[in-house]
Amino acid sequence: MTGGTLLALAVIATVLLMVARVKVPAVYWTLVGLPAALYRVLSSYRATMEACELTVSPPWWKVFARKLSNGDQVARPGIPQIRGIRPTSTGLRLRLRLAAGLAPEDVVKSAERLRHAWGIYSVHVAEIKPGIVELRLTGFDVLERVRMPRRLAAGPLSVTVALREDGRPFVRDYQAIPQALTLGANKSGKSMYQRCLIKALAPLDVALVGIDCKRGVEQTPFAPRLTALAINPDQAEGLLDALVEEMEDRFDLLCLHQGIDPWTPLEDITSDIWGLPKKLRPVPIVVLIDEIAELFLTTSRTDAARRDRMVTQLVRLAQLSRAVGIHLEVCGQRFGAELGKGATALRAQLTGRVVHRCNDKQTAEMGLGDINELAVFAATAIAADRAGTAIAGDSSGGWSRIRTPKTTLGEVAAVCREFAHLTPQLPALDGFRPPTNTPAPATVPAAAPSTP
Repeated sequence: MTGGTLLALAVIATVLLMVARVKVPAVYWTLVGLPAALYRVLSSYRATMEACELTVSPPWWKVFARKLSNGDQVARPGIPQIRGIRPTSTGLRLRLRLAAGLAPEDVVKSAERLRHAWGIYSVHVAEIKPGIVELRLTGFDVLERVRMPRRLAAGPLSVTVALREDGRPFVRDYQAIPQALTLGANKSGKSMYQRCLIKALAPLDVALVGIDCKRGVEQTPFAPRLTALAINPDQAEGLLDALVEEMEDRFDLLCLHQGIDPWTPLEDITSDIWGLPKKLRPVPIVVLIDEIAELFLTTSRTDAARRDRMVTQLVRLAQLSRAVGIHLEVCGQRFGAELGKGATALRAQLTGRVVHRCNDKQTAEMGLGDINELAVFAATAIAADRAGTAIAGDSSGGWSRIRTPKTTLGEVAAVCREFAHLTPQLPALDGFRPPTNTPAPATVPAAAPSTP
């Protein structure tokens, strides 16, 4: 080929790469970013570790041995040793063995310096086991255009809802974190998070119960997949009473079959429904409350009595229902002690926390203040044009930035219609079954009665 042809091909290739960098950043990273990042990391690894002060003084015996062998050389300081390199579609993962005297906190403090030294978009540090940490390097902003991984979480109550900023999926595991609280201002992505939850839960063997006191405008489109739905406070009061009754029936079933008889093998004794035989195990229930404040607000004494009863039932569910497979997903714009009696007690039981953009710092502190102060600062820094971005944390003190993929109401409604045949019909909740045009599902057998 002539020089002009080669030049033209080079220009075309450059233009295509520049387009890919904007439109398909994962492709650009694989073709260009990853090789360049590997070269920068490997060629400057020791110098970068020393510049970032991730070094320890060499042990005395190394100093002594170096003096004996070659007196004009000084033993070099110890640095973390690379124990594995794994490229990913969004970045690079380095597994490091820490030198004696270093702790994971030392690497966390140097993460920002490592990011600039290697020209990486972000660096996250995770402790794998004592002495071993993993650096999760991302080559571009994975939350700019959320692309969910192909391999999603698999489990009876595990669903992938969003993407973390380090490229890993954010998994909502109800067996690990049974109750959760989601906060956020209008247009922050709070409803989008709940849509993604419903879309992911719809194909599972689970009963979905909705409480949407905005006359059902958010959850009515999902009616084909909902076992029960309350669209005003009066209906919510009755539905919560029915849920508590269902919880008590399940506890009776659990007590009857938990296996505490003298002839039962010790490994078969259980204190929750997941240890029961599958034929006896009741279907799990996920209760989705769209706006929790509507259950607390009152305008008269009659409303106050109803509010107190609903809050009492909610607190009972949050405290006790995990063992019998009933889980709460509570959403709201603001949730704190100013809502009234019982609000703080309820919030304390909601272990999982997801906080979107807030209008005030106090709301972020309500959700994340008892988890990590850095998480509160990160939540207040979410930009208005980054709808769906949130800070997810739990009682362990860990937190991460996540973002849900853009999901339309019609898309979730279509999924609910597709899996409407999976909707279980619980006798205790029959009175709150939302009207739909889909055929009624088979009735789930009632819990076995307890023996006197």
